[in-house]
This record gives sequence, structure tokens and C-alpha cells, in this order.
Amino acid sequence: MVVAYPRKFQNAIGARDILTQVVRDREIHLITLNRYRYSEQRSCKDLTEIIEQLNGQPPELVRDLSHHISDEARHAMWLTDLLVELGADVGTPPGSSYIDEFERLLDREQKDPSNDLDDFLISTLAAINVTEKRGCEYFSAHIYALKQAPQTEENIKIRETIEKILPEEAGHVRWGNRWLAQLAQKSPEYRQKVEQAKLKYAAIEQAAFEAGMDITLGAELRRVANLLEVANTMPMWQRPQYLMERLPQTLLAPDLQMTRIDAVQRVWKRDPQALMERFVPMFLNGIKGMQNNRQKTTM
Repeated sequence: MVVAYPRKFQNAIGARDILTQVVRDREIHLITLNRYRYSEQRSCKDLTEIIEQLNGQPPELVRDLSHHISDEARHAMWLTDLLVELGADVGTPPGSSYIDEFERLLDREQKDPSNDLDDFLISTLAAINVTEKRGCEYFSAHIYALKQAPQTEENIKIRETIEKILPEEAGHVRWGNRWLAQLAQKSPEYRQKVEQAKLKYAAIEQAAFEAGMDITLGAELRRVANLLEVANTMPMWQRPQYLMERLPQTLLAPDLQMTRIDAVQRVWKRDPQALMERFVPMFLNGIKGMQNNRQKTTM
């Protein structure tokens, strides 16, 4: 069986590297927590839509998804309580939306169970599974980073909240693995479908993840490269239409332009000197600039 794990950001920067920097900056730290909250909250909506599409079949999956929604709602509640206690924003997080980009990259067949219920189940479970894996990776890295950071009252509260969430998220990953394994056992054809779905949605998730992280020069072209990687997991006859439908928005990337403007404004308000000394060079140098900046801050 194919085992699809989240890759590093552009195969260079891992979750621990990113979260180590995040916890050092309170504003970015709170925005990151709010992104977690938003994702957990949004999952409730998306999982509810899947239940409605399934219309009661299979009952076991509907039951499991109902429990899943309950878990995600509890996580959103914990994070909302934490953010309000810390005096942080609980509105829609700024910047590119990982969830919106993930959904944009999905193909139409994945969204419609009327075409083939089993194919819909395989695609849906593979999509859920790979996003849950990313969540586990980042929650685990966040806990690690907080343990290395100063043990302030605020950092301890944040760590304790994430520590409550992580075991349940890990349970969601195991649940998805079990369902996909059961479907794969139906026949060699089903096994191939499951393995192909894992590769496909791993590529989609990676593309969505990087789109939300990368605002540096040339990000549009890197988004196109990731889009091509997704298309390459599909049958040849599906690739042209998939690419034609998504290529214009990928190249223009209006969300990316707004994120860049927002980032510049935030840095300028906080520290105009940092804008010229760190942000602009990082923007121009792309991933190399991000790596160099990370090395300087860890020295």
C-alpha cells in the first residue's frame, strides 16, 4: 500500500523549523492559532456536507463522520476559548486560505457521489486523510517548539490546548487508514484506486499547503509546477481539462497578490527597517532567502 506523508515546504523547510520561528513572534503565533481554529471550524461544515451527500449510505461511515464532526467542533471550541482569553482575533485569518485552495484543486468527480459511490468514498477518505496528517505534523511540531520556548504562562496554555487536540487528530488519521484499507481489500482494482487516490490527494494537499506558505518572487510559477504535479497523477484524458480550468487563476493568483500586500503592510506597521533589511531580500530571493533568514535567527 502507498503511504503518503506530507512533504517539507518546497522539500527544504520542515514543520519544526517553521513553528520554531512562529512561536518567537506573538502576532504570527496568534494568527497561526487562529488558522487552526478556522480549519477546525470549517471542517465541521465540510464534513456535514459530505454526510448530506452520502444520504445515509453507508450508515457506518455516516456515524463515524458524525463523531468526527463532534471532535472538530470541540477543537474549534477549545481554540476559540484560548484565543479569546489571550485577547486575540477570532475572525477569518488573513492571507491565502489553505482550505479554499485545496477545494479549488479538487476535481468535480470527487465532489459527486452520484457518479460512483465507492469512487466518491475513496476520494473523500483519501482527501480527509492527507489533510489530517498535515494537521498532526504541525500540532506535533508546535508542541515541540513550545517546549523549547520560554515557559511563560501564555505558552503553557497554548501547549496544553494543542496537546488535548493532537491525540484525537491522530485518531482521525488511523480511522482514515482503516477505511481506505477496507476499501482496498475489495479487489485488486480497488487497491489500485486507493493507491492512486493517495498519490493524487497528497499532491493536491502539498500544492494547497505551499500556496498558503509561499508569497516570494516566482510563487505563481511554483504554483503552476505544483498544478502540473497534481495533473500528472490523473489519467491522460483528464489532464487537459483539469489544467485549462485551473491554470488561469493559478497564474493570476489574486489571493497571492492580496496576501503580499497584507504582509508588507503588517511588517511596515511593526518595523519599517525590518521591511527593507529582511522582508524585501527574502521576497526577492525566494526559498533561499527564507532559509538564510532562518539560519541567522537560530545563530
